Amino acid sequence: AKREDVIAALAAARLPPDIFVTPYNPIVVNTGQRLVVIDTGLGEAGFNATKGVNGQFLTNLAAAGIDANAVDAVIISHYHGDHVNGLLKADNSLAFPNAEILVPAAEHKFWMDDGEMSRAPKGRMEDLFKNNRRVFAGEVMKRLRTYDEGKEVVPGITAVGTHGHSAGHNSHVVASGSSQVYVQADVTHVPFYDQDPIMAEENRRKVYDMLVAEKMLLQGFHYPFPSLAYVEKNGSGYREIPVPWNPTI
Repeated sequence: AKREDVIAALAAARLPPDIFVTPYNPIVVNTGQRLVVIDTGLGEAGFNATKGVNGQFLTNLAAAGIDANAVDAVIISHYHGDHVNGLLKADNSLAFPNAEILVPAAEHKFWMDDGEMSRAPKGRMEDLFKNNRRVFAGEVMKRLRTYDEGKEVVPGITAVGTHGHSAGHNSHVVASGSSQVYVQADVTHVPFYDQDPIMAEENRRKVYDMLVAEKMLLQGFHYPFPSLAYVEKNGSGYREIPVPWNPTI
C-alpha cells in the first residue's frame, strides 16, 4: 500500500498516523482434557531485548494464575520468531517443560530442509532458517510431534492449512459443542512478511469469506487485545467488528 493510503486508513480508524503498533496475542485453551497454548510470542529473550515491550506471555500467564508447568500441549501455527521463540526461556530451558510441542508437518519439513536453507536469500529468510535451527533442537525436538492439516491436533482443536504467509502456515478451529472460534494466526498481517504473497491473499480471502458467511468468531494473533472479532464484507475487502473485553469467565 502507498504511504498516503496507510495514513488514511489509520485516520479512518481514529489511530495516530505516525505510529503503528503490532500486538502479539498467544492464547491458552483449557479443553477440559488438555491445557493448551497456541503460539508462544517472542519469549523471555524478547522481553529482555526490548526492556519488557515484547515477550510478556509468561509474565501474563503467571498474573492470570496459570502455571506454565501445567501446560501439557503447545500448538505452533508457523515458524516465525514471534510464534516460536517463546518455546524457550532466556537461559534456553523449556518455557513449558511438561508440554508436548505440536507443529505443522509441512512447515517443519520446509524449515528443516537443508536444501531450502541453502537457497534462502540473504537477510530475513536466512535469519529465519538460523533461528528455527536454534529453537528446534535439543529438548524441543525431544517433545516435538508433527500434525496434519484437516485433522484434530488435540480433541476440540482442528488444524486448517492456510499456506502463504509461510510455507506450511496453519490456522486452528477451536470447538466446544456448537460454538467455534477460528484462531487465524497470521492469515492477516503486514503483507511484507508473506513468503508467497499470491497464495497468502488467496487463502486470506477464502478464510474471510468463510468467516463472513458462517458469522464465526475470529481470534487474530496480531489483532488488538482481546484479539477477538467478527468480520463483514466492506467493498472489495473486509471490516473487523471487535468483540469487547469481558473480564468474567
